[in-house]
Amino acid sequence: MTSLEPELLAHTVRGVDHAAFPTFDPRATITFYRDVLGFPVVHATCALGWGPGDHPDFIHFFFDIGNGDRLAFFYYFGVAPYRDTGIPELLHRARHLAIHVDGEADLAEYRRRLDASNWPCELQVRHETVESIYVTDPNGYLMEITRPLRAITPEDDIDAALSVDALMEVAGEPEPSLEKFFARKAKLIADRYEGEPELVTFA
Repeated sequence: MTSLEPELLAHTVRGVDHAAFPTFDPRATITFYRDVLGFPVVHATCALGWGPGDHPDFIHFFFDIGNGDRLAFFYYFGVAPYRDTGIPELLHRARHLAIHVDGEADLAEYRRRLDASNWPCELQVRHETVESIYVTDPNGYLMEITRPLRAITPEDDIDAALSVDALMEVAGEPEPSLEKFFARKAKLIADRYEGEPELVTFA
C-alpha cells in the first residue's frame, strides 16, 4: 500500500436489514411479492396516530427476501396515489432493488413465475459479472433479480477502488465525461502501482 491509498475504516455492518417503499395498492403488492414470487410476509407494524398530528395512519409490512434481509412497504390510509412526474424516466428507472439468487436454475424459476403472472419479465441481460431479469412491480418500482456469472476477485476490489477515486476527481471538474474518467483512472494506476507490477494482474 502506498501513501496515496485511502485509509480503511472499520466495516461492521452486516447487510440490509430492510429497504422500504410506499405503496398505493397493497393488494397488488402482496399478490406480486407473496403469491407470484413466493416471498413470505414476516412482519407487520400498524400505527394509529403515529408521529406529528397530521401524519396518516399506516401499516408497514415486510417480506423475507432471504439471508435475513427484508423488503418492506408502507401503506398510508387515506393518502391519494402520487408519483413525482418531474423526475426523468431514466433516473426513475435507475432507482431499483436487486435481489440475489445463486444460480441459473434459480433465475430461470423466477422468470417462469413472472412470465406466468400479470407482471412478466421485461428484460433479461448479462452484465459484466451478473445475469439479471427485470420487472416493474405493481407500484411502478423497477425490480431486478440477479445471479453471479463469476466470483468477485481481489482484482475486482482494486479496480473498484481506482474507479471511485477517479470518479471523485473527475466529477468535481467542469464537463465530466467517461473519456476523462478513463484517463484519470489510467493515471491513478500508473501513480499507485509504479514499481509494484505484481499488484496489477490481467485476465
